[in-house]
Amino acid sequence: MDGPAGQGGVGSSIDSLLQHYKLGKTLGIGTFATVKIAEHVLTRHKVAIKILNRCKIKNKDMEEIVKREIKILRLCMHPHIVRLYEVIETETDIYIVMEYMKSGELYYYISEKGRLKEDEARNFFQQIISGVEYCHRNMVVHRDLKLENLLLDSKCNVVKIADFGLSSIMRDGHFLKTSCGSPAYAAPEVMSGRLYAGPEVDVWSCGVILYALLCRTLPFIDVNISDLVEKMKGGRYTLPSHLSPGARDLIQRMLLADPMKRITIPEIRQHPWFKLRLPRYLAVPPPNTMQQANKIDEDILLEVIKMGFDSDQLIESLRHRIQNEGTVAYYIILDNRFRVSSGCLGAEYQESMDSSLSQMREVSSSVAGHSIPGYMDPRAGLRPQLPVERKWNLGLQSRAHPHLIMTVVLNALRELNVCWKKIGHYNIKCRWVAGILSHNEGTMNNAAHNNHYFSDDSSIIENVAVSNSNEVKFELQLYTTREQKYLLDLQRVHGPEFLFLDLCAAFLSQLRVF
Repeated sequence: MDGPAGQGGVGSSIDSLLQHYKLGKTLGIGTFATVKIAEHVLTRHKVAIKILNRCKIKNKDMEEIVKREIKILRLCMHPHIVRLYEVIETETDIYIVMEYMKSGELYYYISEKGRLKEDEARNFFQQIISGVEYCHRNMVVHRDLKLENLLLDSKCNVVKIADFGLSSIMRDGHFLKTSCGSPAYAAPEVMSGRLYAGPEVDVWSCGVILYALLCRTLPFIDVNISDLVEKMKGGRYTLPSHLSPGARDLIQRMLLADPMKRITIPEIRQHPWFKLRLPRYLAVPPPNTMQQANKIDEDILLEVIKMGFDSDQLIESLRHRIQNEGTVAYYIILDNRFRVSSGCLGAEYQESMDSSLSQMREVSSSVAGHSIPGYMDPRAGLRPQLPVERKWNLGLQSRAHPHLIMTVVLNALRELNVCWKKIGHYNIKCRWVAGILSHNEGTMNNAAHNNHYFSDDSSIIENVAVSNSNEVKFELQLYTTREQKYLLDLQRVHGPEFLFLDLCAAFLSQLRVF
């Protein structure tokens, strides 16, 4: 294992195994586990360590549950799923080192604060759905989603899914039949012992959670399980008058007793209430685990290297998801930096997932007579000694009306022969082919010219054979900032970086024309 010199173990075997952590107070004690807070010595960040007694879990027939939870948490890499850093085993105990969420359960937050305003509830709900969707894409169904298994960071604005003990791996063509989870959150088909595919039961639980966020109570409550199930099947619950029509509609579609009619995660994503103020990093499904493993934050990488780790070995370990002292330090820093940056707040958006190198630079530009300071920093390149893939950003700010900004921006894109399709009201996917589109403007940009605002043509230029070296794909989104300005962000998704910079320069020039 690579690591700084002089970090050898001392003292007892337990002290040696946990030499990189300073154990603190006990956070909780369960039937077969104790959870303690600890400080990671190298990074000085807090972690939570779940200590499992092997004899107790064996006597409680919990061995398979523990193995399954560890296996699934090792698979997951998502900003709204609690991170597993490492597992340390002895003959008597298992130490599971996990991300520490200071504010604890979402249940206690609601209990103290009361029902949430729709904007805050939506913010939590968007994060939860993103995490659940990630699980489903990786063939994992949680089966125990509830307020107690959703944890909050210190500022109570980042929520993460925890406790995968009742989760299951889905297999194509196979149905699940285990009746598990908390009765108040479990879908009626689970409570009735019927077969189920998996994702639909998590959708039901998310519906109960959304109801609880907005109403500070659960939709179905009864001490008698049979009566509880009948209430679920009959849809017998009350929707308070303070709920907006959008929230009311979404809850009703999630709490449909018939799983075949119940709304799906992709449909939830398209629901108007869900899409309102949706942060960009949640607007599209997250990359899979291997893709994320290959996205290495250069600043954090350098910070860990300064601790004494070999850069090549560290990069190799990160890309192959090898657990060692260096990768543990990297992910602990990464997670704490994401929370501090408040990347999940739409009004204070920072692209934590992509770890942008670019910094805002003030330059003069104008859009329809409105001053827009922007930036494009060509110096923000890669450091050649570190093989880390990075992306380029372009940001512009304005106080103009968002519809005016988008109209002018789309006019500029049209003049540059960029094709696009609508993702949201202020979010579009774009494609530009250097040296080709200008010769085919009449046919390939026909959809864009017919629609002054957005093109919904999902087949835009798919039939054109082009070289990848000439093609640039990027996303464009408009955000609201704390200063009541609008931030326009362009993010390269695919294609040569310098070709994208050429496009950015041409784009800025076009904005000056308007």
